[in-house]
Amino acid sequence: MDLLTANDTPGQHARSWYAATALDIGSFPALQSDVRADVCVIGAGFTGLSCALHLAEAGRRVVVLEASRVGSGASGRNGGQLGSGQRLDQVQLEKMLGREDAATYWHLGEEAKACVRGIIARHGIACYLRPGIASAGSTPGEVQDLHDYVAFLQDRYGYTEIEALSEDAFAALCPSPDYRGGAIDRGAGHLHPLRFAQGMGAAAVQHGAEVYENTRVTALTPGHVQTARGSVRADHIVLACNGYLGTLAPQVAARVMPINNFVAATEPLGSRQADVLTQDAAVADERFVVNYFRLSHDGRLLFGGGESYGYRFPKDIAAKVRKPMLQIFPHLKDVKIDYAWGGTLAITMKRLPYLTQLAPGVLSASGYSGHGVGTATHAGALMAQAIQGESDGFDTMAALPSAPFPGGPRMRTPLLALAMTWYALRDRLGC
Repeated sequence: MDLLTANDTPGQHARSWYAATALDIGSFPALQSDVRADVCVIGAGFTGLSCALHLAEAGRRVVVLEASRVGSGASGRNGGQLGSGQRLDQVQLEKMLGREDAATYWHLGEEAKACVRGIIARHGIACYLRPGIASAGSTPGEVQDLHDYVAFLQDRYGYTEIEALSEDAFAALCPSPDYRGGAIDRGAGHLHPLRFAQGMGAAAVQHGAEVYENTRVTALTPGHVQTARGSVRADHIVLACNGYLGTLAPQVAARVMPINNFVAATEPLGSRQADVLTQDAAVADERFVVNYFRLSHDGRLLFGGGESYGYRFPKDIAAKVRKPMLQIFPHLKDVKIDYAWGGTLAITMKRLPYLTQLAPGVLSASGYSGHGVGTATHAGALMAQAIQGESDGFDTMAALPSAPFPGGPRMRTPLLALAMTWYALRDRLGC
């Protein structure tokens, strides 16, 4: 089964609130001929569009090939949270890599946030970027861990934009009976992800990049990319497909596994917005299968929860998301869900991105593990720098430890599903 067509209509965005409130950038043609470029970018999500934009700004001739629409994959469907650091926290990174190297990756994470903000400001992208992500704990142990981590970042890294929240303080921000306290990172943020992707695409085109939609890559070799109706010859190729990689690069597929995540948008809440959040911040909790949510600019609750493994999305996505939503906000049981959608992201064994040079002139970045708004955008910029001869940032990210999933493609999905079932049970039991 094909991930590009298993759940989506080819050439169309998923029926999401994001698509309903997207920018009007028009559509781009399919590739119908053989073309030449300095760089061919495969995939028009955060990674590919950021890479294309940075290269186009530098005067390179760039061709972007997208199997569906600009931002139609995970980039245009996710929770829109722009987090600090890496997907693994600094305590785990220090244990894994040592204090000095962990600090390097912290600063690269801060650079990623600045990269996103810089693109938005430089090109005037109207994607509702707002500051603030709160982390929520449902047990005293989770809350204590969050408070300890706040102190760790403040003391070790001098990061003062994060603050511990007591149970009362957290309830004043987010009146959920499930949460017992947490933290808020005002240096992090949230945005409309599809608008951000579309804005990058439009800016890249304005700077001379060529974007081709509904153009699926069927084969690639160094210097040559083949599609059904045309081809691209390029000095450099960038693979930016993430969970929609398919069989294009077996080395990447062995280390980067697609999983599905789901989001719902309620009807506008009106005066009931304060029953969810009293500030314009996003929230993510400490469960292994994370719940994450925020208010939209038109007053809806955007709530993400639940995962699945394999190809098909559940038939009733709204019901799948409503279950964790009502665990967090039981007082919203009468609220209607207007939109519900799924998307396919990609994870790695260690929940760290996988950047690599697959062959001379062929770079790849993927496996953002739910931390993609900043990390994917930054990865695209780092690949653009590497193509222009400044490879330090790319090389540093490529040095992160990476291992293939055990059992190969056939076994990795059932093994992960078994593990996730166990962790979900621990979440329910409060372990």
